[in-house]
Formats: sequence, structure tokens, C-alpha cells
Amino acid sequence: METNIEQGKAKNTVGIIFALMIGYSMVYMDKTMISTAIIPIAAEYNLAANQTGLIMSLFFLGYSLMQIPGGWLADKIGAKRVLLLSLGIIAFFSFAFGAVSSFMLFLVIRFFAGVGHGGYPPSCSKAVAENFAQEQRTFVQSLMLSTYGIGGVLAFTIGANLISMNWRYGYIALGLLFVISIILVTLFVPKDLAVKKGPVQNSASFKKLLKDRNVLILFLAMLLINIVMYRNMSWLPSFLEQKFSLDITTIGYLLSTNAVFQTLGTIFAGSILTKIFLGKEKGFIFTISLISAVLVLLFVFSNHLIFSMVALILLSMIVVSGFTAIFTLPHKIMDEHSIGSAIGIVNTGGTLGGFLSPMILGQLIEIGNGSFILAFGFLSVVSIACGLTTLAVKK
Repeated sequence: METNIEQGKAKNTVGIIFALMIGYSMVYMDKTMISTAIIPIAAEYNLAANQTGLIMSLFFLGYSLMQIPGGWLADKIGAKRVLLLSLGIIAFFSFAFGAVSSFMLFLVIRFFAGVGHGGYPPSCSKAVAENFAQEQRTFVQSLMLSTYGIGGVLAFTIGANLISMNWRYGYIALGLLFVISIILVTLFVPKDLAVKKGPVQNSASFKKLLKDRNVLILFLAMLLINIVMYRNMSWLPSFLEQKFSLDITTIGYLLSTNAVFQTLGTIFAGSILTKIFLGKEKGFIFTISLISAVLVLLFVFSNHLIFSMVALILLSMIVVSGFTAIFTLPHKIMDEHSIGSAIGIVNTGGTLGGFLSPMILGQLIEIGNGSFILAFGFLSVVSIACGLTTLAVKK
């Protein structure tokens, strides 16, 4: 009898992880696919680099604005409701993006798609905190973050191939995939996630969280590391097209290979952070930031495709390891009853980085008359700044 109960719990745990990972994969697919879709969109509507950068940035503005409300809602009404609401909004605006033909509508729709995205990370973290023991959460959360690579693979294979035929097909398919995600969350994520296991968070405790030293430091660190990370989701396809004269399909296969290694890097990071660098996260992140700064420069200055791709793969694996370390740190130093709000605040920094990255890089590319050297040099400096910032965390 006891064995059957344990097997039931194991199946339920696997179902939760599976449903959350599929949803997260779709979230990252959406974030990543726009960087490929923007190439034919820019050609069709004669958009300049700063305009395409604005389309990508408006998404992250909506994302940023919803992070803290999304985390608060997850703590207040439960993770499952916020997960379903977020996925439903994203599905609707994915279909809408593939149906419109105006620069202003592109901006508005991507903004509201970002609003939908904003509720998913904090509610997912809340679901992890409610359903897994503290010693398991870093690894489980790293599995969630590994979907960064899975979403990239989907975006650069299925997405890129559909976009090469007609960019609108990519967003129709994306909307359908989000509908599947909604069904999986409905089936596998427990209904009792909305039930409080601790004291109800009030406005005073939330204000205290906003003043917490570690929350603010991790907010800034996430902002900086996401400026570096989101180069994948904004300018990498354009860079490879310009520098190496590659077509969209070839770019898709190269970047999907890179995304596979990102996935492996995230899972590996979750394992070593639990087993080797437990309590040593600050030194780990600082070392990661220095190596990343060097690899960014090697990537942009190389004139050989193979060497550039090797540098990019190493860079992606290392940066995503640093991102995993920063994102999972709140699970080790903060109360699980406020983890949704804490993650919402910290990840707001990350989404602001995503908002700033395309615009800043777009402006630097314009200043450099189409050259990417100034833009990627900026990323190298930002990477070092992230490592220095994280050293200020106090446990």
C-alpha cells in the first residue's frame, strides 16, 4: 500500500515537472523566435535597426511590468491560476501577431505578449517551492531554466523553417503550442497550489521585501546578465546573416545547435551548484562573468565561422550557468512563503535587461554604421559588472 502511494507521488512529481517545463519551453521559444522573424518582417516593412530593436524591446517592457504583480498574484491566489492566465494571454497574442500588418500593431501586440509572459516565471518558481523540498529546488529550478535551450532549439528549427516559408506560419504554430501547454498545466499541476502553507503576505511584508539588500542586488545582477543573454534573442541571427552571408535556415540550424549546448549547460550548472558550489555561488558567478567577457570578444572579432560558433557555444553554456546560479539563489536564502514575490522582483531586473538589450545594441549598431564590434564590446563590460555586483550578496 505504501509503495503505491509513493509511486503515485513520484508520478505526480514527474507530471508537474513535465508540464512546467513544456510551458517554459514555449515561453523561451516565443522570446527567441522573434529574432529570426524580425529579418523578413524588417525586409517586408522596410524597418530600420532601431525600429526592429523597439519591437523586441516593447515585449520586455510588458514582461518587466508584470513580473512583480505576477509574483504577488502567485503568492496570493496560487501558482496554477497564474500559470493558466499567463499561457492564455500569450497564446492569444501569438495568434494576433501573425495576423497584423502594421508597425504600431507589432509594438502593441508584443507589449501585451510580454505582459502574459511576466506571470510565468514567478508562478513557476512558486509551484516548485510548494511541491519540492528545499534541497531539491535548485536542481528542479535548473531543469525549468534548461528550457531556455529547448525553446531555442524549437525556435531555430521548427520556427525558423516555418518563418523561411512565411513568418506568419511561425506564429500560428506558436499559438497552437501554447494551447497544448495550457492543457498540460491543467492536467498535471495540482489544484492545491493555491492553498497557503504559511502566513498570508501583507503589504508591509512586501514593502520589506522591496528593501531587502539581497533582493535588490540580485535584481541588478539579473538585469546585467540578461543584457548579455538576450543578445541571442535579438541580434545574433542578424549578426550571422551579415558577417557570414548565411540564409535563415542555416542560421536556424547553427543556433539550434547552440541552444542544445545551452540546455546541457543549465542542467550541468544545477548539478554542480548543488554538489560542488553550494555556499560558493558568488565566486562561481564572478568567475563565470570574467570568462564570458573574454568569449564575447573572441566571438565578435573572429572572421571564421567555425571558431565563432565554438566561442558562441562556450559563451552560451557559461552565461546560462551564471544565470542559473543567480536565479536559483533566492531558493537558498529566502522564505518559501514569499518566494513568488521575491522571484518576481529579481526577475524584473532580468526582464528589464531584456528590454534594454535590443534597444541599446540597436543604437550601438547604428552608431557603428552596421558594425557589431561596439555593441558586443559593451556586452563584455556588462558581463564583468554583473560578476562584481553579485559579490555584494550577503547570506
